[in-house]
Parts: sequence; C-alpha cells; structure tokens
Amino acid sequence: MKKILVIGAGRSAFTLIRYLLNESMSNNWKVIVADYNLDLAKKICLEHVNARPIFFNVNDKEQREYEIKNSDIVVSMLPANLHSLVANDCILFQKNLVTASYVSDEIQKMSDAALSNNLIFLNEVGLDPGIDHMSAMKIIDDLKLQGAEILSFKSYCGGLIHPQFDNNPWNYKFTWNPRNVILAGKGTSKFLNEKNICEIGYDNLFNETEIINVLNQGDFESYANRDSLSYISSYGLEKIDTMYRGTLRKVGFSRSWNSFIKLGMTNDEHIIEDSETLSYFNFMDQLVPKSKTKSLEERFCEFLSINIVSKEFKKFKWLDLFTNKIIGLKNATAAQILQKILEDKLSLESKDRDMVVMQHQFLYKIDDKVKKLHSSLVVFGDDQQNTAMAKTVGLPVGISVKLILNGVIQLKGIQIPTIKEIYNPILKELEKNKINFIEELI
Repeated sequence: MKKILVIGAGRSAFTLIRYLLNESMSNNWKVIVADYNLDLAKKICLEHVNARPIFFNVNDKEQREYEIKNSDIVVSMLPANLHSLVANDCILFQKNLVTASYVSDEIQKMSDAALSNNLIFLNEVGLDPGIDHMSAMKIIDDLKLQGAEILSFKSYCGGLIHPQFDNNPWNYKFTWNPRNVILAGKGTSKFLNEKNICEIGYDNLFNETEIINVLNQGDFESYANRDSLSYISSYGLEKIDTMYRGTLRKVGFSRSWNSFIKLGMTNDEHIIEDSETLSYFNFMDQLVPKSKTKSLEERFCEFLSINIVSKEFKKFKWLDLFTNKIIGLKNATAAQILQKILEDKLSLESKDRDMVVMQHQFLYKIDDKVKKLHSSLVVFGDDQQNTAMAKTVGLPVGISVKLILNGVIQLKGIQIPTIKEIYNPILKELEKNKINFIEELI
C-alpha cells in the first residue's frame, strides 16, 4: 500500500484530500493527513478506512523526517515559505514532492539534487499558478502546430464570491488564505506590453487596472500579477510582443484597496503599540492627519479625496472602522489588524458559495490574418467546504499525485505543468470534473 503524506488541511486542501481518499480504494493508497489542528484533519477525513489524520508540527524535525521517510510521495499545502523545509527532507529520503505554490529560489536551487536522486518536484499545479499554465500551454502548443505566430497573451484569474451571495458593498469575500490576500501584490509587478517592459510598484499597482468581460458574468477589473516576464521562456513565447498576467476583482475593488495602501494598513513590518486594547477608531485616528476641528470620518475622507456621502466611503464605514470595537490582537502589525477587520466582515458564511473566473486572451497571426481567441473558465463552489477555490487548487494537485504514483508522469527535476506529459492528462480529468474552458473566436 503506497502512502501519500499531505501536509496541511486548510481550506484549499478539502477537495484534494477528498479526491485522494476517493481514489485510494482502487489505487491501494493510505492517505496521511498531517496538520497542526488535529480536529481539522480528523474532520476532513471522515473516518475513512484509508485515512490517517495526525497532529503535525512542521518545525518538529524528528516528526517531519519520520513521516516523510515513511511516505511514498509528499504533498505540501503549507505556506510557501515552508516548502523548502519539506523539500530538503524529500531530497534526503528520496521522495517526490507536489505543491501548488510558485517555484521559490530555494526550491529552484534543489534542481540538480532532485535530478540526481531521480525525483520530481512538481510545483505550480494548483489554480493560479497551475490550471492557468496548463490551459494556456494547450492552446499555445496547438496554435504553434497550426503555424501561428502568437503576438499577445494575456491571462486573468480571480477567486470571488458567487453572484447570488454577493451581498456586501465590497463585492468580495475571502475564498482562500486571507493573509495572502492582504499581502498580495507586494513588490514590483512586471509585464511586457507591445515589446516594452513595464514595472509597477506596489504603491501604484491598484491604480493601473483594466476592465474585461468573462462569459456572462459581467465586468471585472484586473491588476498586474507578480512577474509575467518570467513565463515568457516557460511558455516558449520568446518573440511575443505582449505578455501579461492579472488578478481579477469586481469593478471598484482596486480603488478601495488602494486606500488601504495609502493609509499604511497593509504594512506588515511595524508593530502597532497597544494593539490588543486599541479600538478600531483609535487605530484609524493614528493613520490620518490630525485636526482640531474635523471629525475622524471627515479627516479620513479628506486624506483619501473621497466624499463622505459617497458609495466609496460607505464601504469603509461598513467595515466598522470608526467604531469602538476592540482589535484584540497582541503585538500586531497594521496588516494583521486589517486582516482581522476584514475577516470579521468578509468571511464566507455557512450558506455562501464562491466562484473562480479565468480568461486567456490570445492575439495571433496565421495565414497573414490576425485573429483573437478568448478561452474562459467559470467554476462555482458547492458549499463552504467544497469551494470553487478548493476544487480548482486541490483537484489538479490530487490528479498529479495519482499520475506520478501510477507512472504516467515520469519527468524528473523541478517542474511546472507546461509540458504535455503533465498538462494533457490533468486537463482531461479536470474536464470530467466539470472544470473546462470555453473558447471563443473574437
């Protein structure tokens, strides 16, 4: 019986673990679900005969090494900064590794070690990154076979609330790790626009948006996502004019989020004094210029150049920013306080469903004619556990594990799913799970 070690049983792991357990009977697997929250691990396993939920502390070297040594493949659903800790042990004990996270510098440095130990470390095999790579590469490879010259590639993805449950002024609820949302976009975003390299710093990122329409889901706005330039060579598009990857939100979100940046509320470096006993009101009072004659709300609006009777201001008032609610977090940064404020108001409720939206836009030349192709995906969640985000992150990870264990994927080294051997079988099984793209010639 082959043993699969899944480290991390958070919200994105639900569908992954259920998939592996459903497949375990026919494939003769044991699935070890390891999490710091043992109750969560037990809950997600539902006393399945092939499941072994365990308490797991990734920083416990002895336990970590024991579990990795006694597994056949490891899936890390930990925060990205902890993957290298697991990966080093996978090298030591010669175990394959699968993650949904971007390839970090630390992981990339293990390329030679993975190859020499005949291992595959398959990364970026979730949603974004993951399904975006696979679906894009399928079209790119097909277009190249037809003799097309790809001039422009734009890719957009967003995790959002289902339209029927979009019931707050932000038109948003957390569908994945809230901390990642709070810190998203930090650093400089880079992309190629008509052969010009563009760089946008975090302070301006949410000012630089564009509007797109996806199927019948209406308009969305996009802001640049990380470093698009690094995927030019990964996608084999060295001669392309435009290469852009963006994150989707409902229209108006970016402008409001930019206010948090201006206020310094996404700063995660400096501790706010007395944060445990500080009220929301007093916290906000520290962030805007003082005035002896104006109220906090008036100063807030003046600093951000918004009208106190506008819909924009109502978004912030709805968050209870000007009330005497107590923060209750000890030694917290501004970003941690913002996360607490938003989680109180923007978390999924028990009956809520979410939505994942993705679109690729291709501009290409074939037979001396320039054509446009849009490839779009919309996935709806079933409930608060089997969310669209959990499906689109977890299913490709789970399918990858099966393909590696069954010898379908035989590649070695540090890999992302841009190769047919990886993306073709995964996309085929995703289609069976109603995760499929609709292509439109524009």
